[in-house]
Amino acid sequence: MADPQSNAPSRADAGAPTSGVIHVRTRLMADFTVISNALAQRRGSAVTVGVAAYISSLPDGTPVTIPALCEHFSEGEILISRALRELEAAGYLERRRERTSTGHVRTRTYFYDVPGGDPDPDADGPPEPPKPRRPRKQGPAAAVTPASAPAEETVAAPAPAPAETEVLVPLADADPRAVALLAGLRRVDPRLILSAQETARLAPAVARWLAAGLLPTHITDHLTARLPDRFLTRPVGILAYRLKETPLLVPARSAEPSARPVVVPMRNCDGCDRGFRSAEPGRCRGCRAEEQLRAAG
Repeated sequence: MADPQSNAPSRADAGAPTSGVIHVRTRLMADFTVISNALAQRRGSAVTVGVAAYISSLPDGTPVTIPALCEHFSEGEILISRALRELEAAGYLERRRERTSTGHVRTRTYFYDVPGGDPDPDADGPPEPPKPRRPRKQGPAAAVTPASAPAEETVAAPAPAPAETEVLVPLADADPRAVALLAGLRRVDPRLILSAQETARLAPAVARWLAAGLLPTHITDHLTARLPDRFLTRPVGILAYRLKETPLLVPARSAEPSARPVVVPMRNCDGCDRGFRSAEPGRCRGCRAEEQLRAAG
């Protein structure tokens, strides 16, 4: 006689949820990154959380500039820049300019597992940096958390030059060529309409590029190429970034002047008095052809 069968669920499934996610856990022994739930479950932009998780997984010394992150992610400069500002405002990320032993100034980016947390004493990382500044406030709702030391993941990336204090030049004193170039950007892209204050902010950088020998068309093409389909903020931010962080190289000029083409002088035909170009005086092609026909006939 067969044993009785029961349709009741087993005790192992009694505590399984009836909806929502069910985790299938695997114990990882290598190639994994530990991040806090506060960061992984952070409310707001998914791009911000994704950028934070990606930076946390990188080894020390990996560049995390906006162009470097744009090469990895499909999002554009605007969203990546916004994510970095949100992480900086929340205290997870800090960017500081420090002078190296050789005298060069580099931008070092410190990423904190926990904002304000102490570094792991057993971590095999760089020495503790000097006391950091407070994160910049990005608005009334931004969280400003002081950070006192770097966490295990410390990423350093070089920068072009030390930043100087930005001094706004009155628009009346700005280079007229730079002002005209900025005003003409809206003819290429109607969205690039700049106020007088924004034009005064960008004009000194454009004037420096013009003084370096760049043509206005080169600068315009550089500022308007591959712009995002939609601006989340005013376009002055991305224009200022391109003028500061991605300098356009001056086209190399040939050391030897190009040879001018030889111009053959104009002459009058000895037979029909028509004008034609020839190195030597004589008859034109038509008169020569008639002479050949008469000689052959």
